[in-house]
Amino acid sequence: MHFVNRDEERERAFRAVAQWRGRSRPLVLSLSGPGGLGKTELAFLIARTLRDRFPDGVFSVDLDDYRVGGELDPGEVLAQLLESLGVEPELLARRFKARCRQYWEKTADGKLIVVVDNARYASEVVPLLPASGDSVVIVASHGPLYDLEDGAAVDLVLPPLEDPAATELLELIVRDHRLAADPEAARTVVRLCHGLPAALHVAGRWVRAHRLRPLPRLIAELRATLDEQGVSGVEGIWDTAYRGLSSAAASLYRLLPDHPGPTFTGESATALLGRGPETCQDALEELDRAGLLEWSVGQRAKDGRMRLRGPLHAHARRRAREHEAQGESAEASARLLRWYVRQAQLADRFAAGRRLTVTQLFAPVPGGPDVALEDPEAAEDREVRAGRAERAARWLNVERHALFACVRLAHARGMDAEAVALCEAVWTYALDHPHRSDVSEVFRLGVSSALRSGNVPWLVRMRCQLARPLWESGKLAEAERELDGAMSALVLLGHDDRDSRLRASAIEFRGMLNSARGDWNAAAADFARSRDVHLAIDNSYGVMLQTYRLGQASAELGDPEAATRLLSEAHAAAVAQGRERMSARTGFALGAVLRQLGRTAEARPLYEQSLAAARRRGSGFDQARIRDAFAELAQAEGLSAEAGEHRAAAEAIRRRNGLA
Repeated sequence: MHFVNRDEERERAFRAVAQWRGRSRPLVLSLSGPGGLGKTELAFLIARTLRDRFPDGVFSVDLDDYRVGGELDPGEVLAQLLESLGVEPELLARRFKARCRQYWEKTADGKLIVVVDNARYASEVVPLLPASGDSVVIVASHGPLYDLEDGAAVDLVLPPLEDPAATELLELIVRDHRLAADPEAARTVVRLCHGLPAALHVAGRWVRAHRLRPLPRLIAELRATLDEQGVSGVEGIWDTAYRGLSSAAASLYRLLPDHPGPTFTGESATALLGRGPETCQDALEELDRAGLLEWSVGQRAKDGRMRLRGPLHAHARRRAREHEAQGESAEASARLLRWYVRQAQLADRFAAGRRLTVTQLFAPVPGGPDVALEDPEAAEDREVRAGRAERAARWLNVERHALFACVRLAHARGMDAEAVALCEAVWTYALDHPHRSDVSEVFRLGVSSALRSGNVPWLVRMRCQLARPLWESGKLAEAERELDGAMSALVLLGHDDRDSRLRASAIEFRGMLNSARGDWNAAAADFARSRDVHLAIDNSYGVMLQTYRLGQASAELGDPEAATRLLSEAHAAAVAQGRERMSARTGFALGAVLRQLGRTAEARPLYEQSLAAARRRGSGFDQARIRDAFAELAQAEGLSAEAGEHRAAAEAIRRRNGLA
């Protein structure tokens, strides 16, 4: 992307940063103006120029990525920034105010730059301001943000480019001798673009794409288009570029507004178009050359994510209305929805391993090949398996907004099997990223789809999935209602292995809710009943898991001998089954009981194994709690220096995650 001029705005920004002196709040540079003026590009140009002065990094967030129905969820924006700052998902504060405090703690002593794109109101920006007065926030918005703190904001209103700068930009884009040979024609193109960089980029690429046509002919065609359509500026330029597209590229452009989520990849665009990878690649390249496509900032070299920003998105939507009668959009969006279902199911299986599911794996989508994820079970090396599982989990995280949008779309269209299948995959994402507010909304739609379908296994599964985020957010009564509904439906299940496992799972969920309430007697009864079901169908993993939960309940009920016996049994089974994460969890729980019994020599190797596993997973949350337990063990053994080292290490992890 070529960039010219804006010297005055850049100079004002750099002068403001140089003169800013450690106040209580950070400096805010507010870039405002209509779409097409290059605000986002200027924001990142300023950030890149200044980044050497801000050693704690440059962080960015596009607020339009977090809008659902026009409403912004500020808690989700903070969650993304906190994770970018190194906070682990498991250590993310649950409630918005606590999340704000965590963000302030993480940024209190830092020198960082935060770029906030597509802000609509000052109230959307205020929670994202770092606590340090040595930081800078660069905000891009269509209009001025009047309510930002007085004295802490520098307003930079971007006007259209003046003719000399616009001409320079056009020449950089086109790089064609025809412009130098016919300066009047160049000035005409500039005037038709009204000084908008976005229009100049499109017009320049259009001129460059028709090198054999004389400039007067090209300009006459462009002017005729503008006169005929009665539009000016960037809209007319986009129309002209659109009419020059091939059939496949024009079709893809019209379909992209229906893509769920704020960005898309070449793979998802291929599924949307439905004409195979090569045709889609050619279409994407054509859209890129025509200036009708944008790469996500900072992502081009990373994962190739693309987008249609607001004005382009609206233009493509208008062009799509012209073809509505052909049913193009409905067919393509249904195809893409089913493609996302299959990809999510595969990523779920690869990330979490084979587990109980109530929906079948969807078939491949014609014209939409699968994402290049690999099955960990096909690898013998443990590190290779772990790497493949991590890539699958990362895909679920990156694509979460598209998956949530697909659930909403599937539910709205009455595609209940698709909605439930997506919710099952979202479950794995939710376990790795707890305390996300949008998960409950998605699972509610899953429950609604299951109810509408009348499918009993779906209903049991969806009610259980919804219950967990409810009780984790303190809504115990609402979680109980969902689980009561699930338990009432159990009598309608059959007696094959899948229905028996589903029955055992629902009983386990009720036990977990009782655990959250602190009613460990009721929890122990539920876990024992669930284990009996698993024993009856010879499900060794289920037996091991419920034995572990029974051991935890026994420890809470003050019966360390029973807890030791149960947890020892669960730990041995987890090791025998090759379940690394469960081996670590059961070993840590067993070590805690042994420590309470004074059997510290037996507890120590279990803690060491659990800590090593947490390090391999990179889980600071687990490392901190194991370090805390290790400190108590060392203190009990009279090793005060070692206990102090473990406490300091645990405190460092919390401080690193903004929880000091």
